[in-house]
Amino acid sequence: MKKILGTSLLLFGMAAFGQSKNDSIQFSKISLEVLNNGKGYNDLRELTKNIGHRLSGSDAYEKSVKWAEQKLRDAGADKVWLQEVMIPVWERGKESLHIKTSNGSWKNLKMLSLGNSEGTGGKDISGEIIMVKSMEEYDKLPAEKVKDKILFFNYPFSQSFIETFKGYSDAAKYRTTAASLTAKKGGKFAIIRSLSSAFDDVPHTGAMRYEVNVSKIPAVAIGSTTADELEALLKSQKITAKLNSNCGMKGEKLSHSVIGEITGKKDQSVIVVGGHLDSWDVGEGAHDDGAGIVQSIEVLRTFKKLGIQNNHTIRVVCFANEENGVKGGIQYGKTVKETNEKHLFAIESDAGGFAPRGIALDMDDTKRKQIQSWSALFLPYGVYNFQERFSGTDLYPLHDMGIPAAELMPDSQRYFDIHHTEEDTFEKVNRRELLLGAVTMAQIIYMIDKSW
Repeated sequence: MKKILGTSLLLFGMAAFGQSKNDSIQFSKISLEVLNNGKGYNDLRELTKNIGHRLSGSDAYEKSVKWAEQKLRDAGADKVWLQEVMIPVWERGKESLHIKTSNGSWKNLKMLSLGNSEGTGGKDISGEIIMVKSMEEYDKLPAEKVKDKILFFNYPFSQSFIETFKGYSDAAKYRTTAASLTAKKGGKFAIIRSLSSAFDDVPHTGAMRYEVNVSKIPAVAIGSTTADELEALLKSQKITAKLNSNCGMKGEKLSHSVIGEITGKKDQSVIVVGGHLDSWDVGEGAHDDGAGIVQSIEVLRTFKKLGIQNNHTIRVVCFANEENGVKGGIQYGKTVKETNEKHLFAIESDAGGFAPRGIALDMDDTKRKQIQSWSALFLPYGVYNFQERFSGTDLYPLHDMGIPAAELMPDSQRYFDIHHTEEDTFEKVNRRELLLGAVTMAQIIYMIDKSW
């Protein structure tokens, strides 16, 4: 009796917020289709194993453009096109980092130059290492102590946050600013401790930026255990570092984002679902962001396969150049503004292909509350968190125009172990977790399309 009464009350509550038993049934149909017949996992295998990492401006990225175009056609898109984007071209080239200890021997350290960093032009640059563990220590460090030295920012990724993206945000300022901070005090190059939640020796790359009118010196990252070992050595002796790198910016080139859609039956107002097609030049770009690309294509395929008559146009956008410029997102937003094309909602998956736990909602309170009122529908699928307020990086231009934006929130505990590293490979992605992310995005888009 209690079970029957509870079910009745649940259905009554759902109906009160514009939900119905039919919505629950449709959620189930979406889940069954994706989990049993979903193409996303095999698509991800193709993308990562046949093409691999896809740095903007590389031949591999251009191959992924053709791949995505065909996959959208295969999924049943009514229309597929390429959107022109001018992207920055950064190349890594050969690189090495060595340290010399008090016994005079040189030791090679695993490292990665940070994305968009300038290199040494293939020449050796060396100097004594000076370590700081926080911005406060940096601020107190006299410029004369840094001049002609190597500045090592040894700030650890905080293990205190349950939501690891908060730990990442906390540490990210060291990656983005280390080079310019070092240059301002006369240093030769910067070393940072990788933005990693893992205790291993895997270096993480990622974008950095130069301040205007500040010398462009190199910046590199080392893994957590190497950082700990270097700190221990510095407590007892003078350490010299030697960097040789060939990375640098190589101008710009014309490239493309890839877009496909199924036309709305009632009107052509747009609902966007997307991810970014590019990746860094290490690993295979599986979680970041091959997962988001195949999940978005899976949403379109599922709508077509189930014969869902979408009221509004559902558009998949495979954004170019998120990692080191966000030029695809900027160009898409610019085009929307210029054409005055009406957009109702946009969601991005760019936090890994792990099991979905929620959807962050970056919009006005009325729409937030409406989506939050649907939470009972998502709970059986393990999706419960609708409290966060942010959206995908590629969607910021849309959000700035007042368009409601969102981001899929997968379980984050393992993401920053492999983020921007050689470890981000297809083998690290679980089929069911990946497809459940597509389920969640298809479900929220179904509700938006039905209700807005």
